[in-house]
Amino acid sequence: MEILIDIVLPVFGTVFIAYAAARVGWFPEAAVDNLSKFVFNFAIPPMLFHTMARQTLPDPIEWEFLISFFGAGYAVWMLGMLISLWWFRRDFAHASLAGMTGAFGNTVLLGIPLILTTFGDAGTLPVFLIIAFHSWQFFAVVTILVEGGRGQKGALAGIPWAIVKSLVTNPILVGMLAGLAWNIFSLPLPKPVADITEFMGRAALPCAVFAMGASLARYRIRGAIWEALVGSALKLVAFPAITYVLATHIFSMDPLWRDVAVIVAALPVGVNVYLFADRYDAGTPAAATSMLVSTFLSFGTIAFVLHFLGVR
Repeated sequence: MEILIDIVLPVFGTVFIAYAAARVGWFPEAAVDNLSKFVFNFAIPPMLFHTMARQTLPDPIEWEFLISFFGAGYAVWMLGMLISLWWFRRDFAHASLAGMTGAFGNTVLLGIPLILTTFGDAGTLPVFLIIAFHSWQFFAVVTILVEGGRGQKGALAGIPWAIVKSLVTNPILVGMLAGLAWNIFSLPLPKPVADITEFMGRAALPCAVFAMGASLARYRIRGAIWEALVGSALKLVAFPAITYVLATHIFSMDPLWRDVAVIVAALPVGVNVYLFADRYDAGTPAAATSMLVSTFLSFGTIAFVLHFLGVR
């Protein structure tokens, strides 16, 4: 009960309040867009810079941590594709998005607040290490699968440039890498810079959670219930379970790093799954329904994961 009250309820309570406010029109769509831009461009990057510039870096890098998380992610992705192909009899493009549904979570708007609320600054480095590899890697994979499956070889040639462009223009990654560079070179952090980045960073967590909840109000249950339930089960149950097995029984790592990997794996389906499905016209109803269903179910499943891991 302590976990529910102290960690899960503040985060998901804010999600539900924002969702309700947006649904009844108290927080209009334009405000959601502007709040999201503030979070991505002006709140999280300074917070990342401030934290990474002062963080004690691991030596060597925790490759076992990354292998546990992304290895589980790709295993679930493959499982989701096979289920979609053989059980639901979907085409390859649709199956590729079904696989992404089980692997791609809401790491920024929900993951960052949840991890930092749970572990404080100690959770910063592991969660941002995942974020550094998360989006661009999964975006590249789903693009290759869908474009390659449809025979669009010309589109594949532009993927490396698109990845580089997305990395250098992503404010969150720029903030993180700038703080990391500051740390590696042991540069002094002037007090005005430290004070401003810390002050702006305080707005990041509540605004990110509110923006996430409000943005959900744009989407509706669009059918494909069974596919959505399977996708939600892969994301909320299979992904964290496989991550836990790898991080506990295959590799050996600090329990905090293991717990961060498992909790991030247990996050609900991210909105980019729907955006890719809509872009490629492949499984849009299942993607939208999975995103909504997994978000509301994750209130209970994340509470269970925290309890299982013994988080206090």
